[in-house]
Amino acid sequence: MTVAYPNQRRFLSESNNFGLINCFLFNLLGVISNLKVDCRDKLEEDEPEECCQGHYTYGDLGERCFGAIGRCLTEILILVSQAGGSVAYLIFIGQNLHSIFSQLMSPAGFIFAILLPVQIALSFIHSLPSLSPFSIFADVCNVLAMAIVIKEDLQLFDHPFANRSAFNGLWAVPFTFGVAVFCFEGFSMTLALEASMAERRKFRWVLSQAVAAIITVYVCFGVCGYLAYGDATKDIITLNLPNNWSSVAVKVGLCIALAFTFPVMMHPIHEIVETRFRSSGCFQKLSHNGAEWLGLPSSRILVVAILTVVASFIPAFGSFISFVGSTMCALLSFVLPALFHLSIVGSSMSLWRRVLDYVILLFGLAFAGYGLVSALSSH
Repeated sequence: MTVAYPNQRRFLSESNNFGLINCFLFNLLGVISNLKVDCRDKLEEDEPEECCQGHYTYGDLGERCFGAIGRCLTEILILVSQAGGSVAYLIFIGQNLHSIFSQLMSPAGFIFAILLPVQIALSFIHSLPSLSPFSIFADVCNVLAMAIVIKEDLQLFDHPFANRSAFNGLWAVPFTFGVAVFCFEGFSMTLALEASMAERRKFRWVLSQAVAAIITVYVCFGVCGYLAYGDATKDIITLNLPNNWSSVAVKVGLCIALAFTFPVMMHPIHEIVETRFRSSGCFQKLSHNGAEWLGLPSSRILVVAILTVVASFIPAFGSFISFVGSTMCALLSFVLPALFHLSIVGSSMSLWRRVLDYVILLFGLAFAGYGLVSALSSH
């Protein structure tokens, strides 16, 4: 799953339960990821001859449970949440490049002049296994950048607990939850990632190890950042760094990392858009004229261009990711998996498993509703 490392420090300025919230959410999301795999396994068991065996998508689960409406709702939530994550990546990159080369152009200018051409080119890579080298390279850049940032943080530690008001009231907790859930905006790719593994039976073990590693990194990175900068912590934390060579290296490294992670974020969007486009009358006409090769690349270019335009108009980075996390990502991460699991596997589950699913379902609905009201009331 892809995660937005640079956003973590804002959590501590909103709640002193940062570590507990992250541990709770990440472990819960790990459990919920397995719910989707359970649903897929159950469908394969009941329908061994099914043509899409081993390649069920999140939308397929929605259709099996609630028909065409279920697929439509699931795909809309995936599109919006993944688009939100992609837009956040573009904003982060544009703001950081502008902080380094402020004399050249605005953040929006960097997004259009540099990111748009690069992302259009990368969008033509279709399969997840083909994107794995880019993802590995991005992870290396992230690790190196975080190591340098933590080094900078440690140098600023001077009575680190003085004047650090980590708790900002109970009303700030939804913001914290929203940003935390947003960091798992790639949650909808669980089945696609599991299906792309060479040894799929090891997926659950790999997932649990990844969640444990992410908990450790997030908590350490967030604690160090807040102790270093306190209430002066900005939405995009790298903008707090001093103007020296190491800071420039961090910003460039993270920009490169997110630029190469962007195509992975776009994979579910392209998959849904192209599936819908293939069933449209326009595509049928292109196929009849032997020009179907023109339609699919055009759809990818158009989607990337639209998200680029949206990114250039987002005013508040922190509020934006909290809103997306509190609404779309919450529904996608908590509500739908619990519903699907109850519908597909419910009859064969024990009582406590059904109770757990209902708890996750109610938690997701309450979280999404409260997050939406909180985001709207703040404006």
